[in-house]
Amino acid sequence: MTTARTPRRTGRPGRPGYDLDSLLAVAVKVFNDKGYDGASMDVLAERLGISKSSIYHHVSGKQELLELALNRALNALFAVTTEAGATEGPSIDRLEYLVRRSVDILVSELPYVTLLLRVRGNSAVERRALARRREFDEFVSGLVVAAAAEGDLRGDTDPHLVARLLFGTVNSLIEWYRPRSGGSSAELGDALVALTFDGLRRP
Repeated sequence: MTTARTPRRTGRPGRPGYDLDSLLAVAVKVFNDKGYDGASMDVLAERLGISKSSIYHHVSGKQELLELALNRALNALFAVTTEAGATEGPSIDRLEYLVRRSVDILVSELPYVTLLLRVRGNSAVERRALARRREFDEFVSGLVVAAAAEGDLRGDTDPHLVARLLFGTVNSLIEWYRPRSGGSSAELGDALVALTFDGLRRP
């Protein structure tokens, strides 16, 4: 697994209320609203109400902000793969756990996951993020294949197709989910599992 870069924390806000975390939160919103290429340092400074030099006090530029944001989403997803629910027990149960927890992560880190799912590999930072996404996808596919081998999935399903459909459904939440009206992550997870796993499990 690729080692994620540890976010740099200066402990010195460029202006009261703007530490690295709050700076990153605003930057991610701008990236999602305008696209990474359309989010210049001037735009970021204007949205933050601070000077560009105050931003450079924390990071080397918008590329570092992008990398920090993508790693935040990826690190949260990979952390789930090490939890007991994703590593112990029958593969079908581990897969269901992973789906539920991935919904949790999407809801709690929505702007960051949204940004992650929109990158296309146009820079070295984006290509590294996509490589890590593929590692996560391979973990999911491995669980589906194992669940099929253990006899817990219907015999007429393609495990690799199932993996893509499952997380395609999870990832589609970024297109319509809104925290104030979209339900809790537990409700979303219950609905998604009911719609998918009831049809996937062998009777």
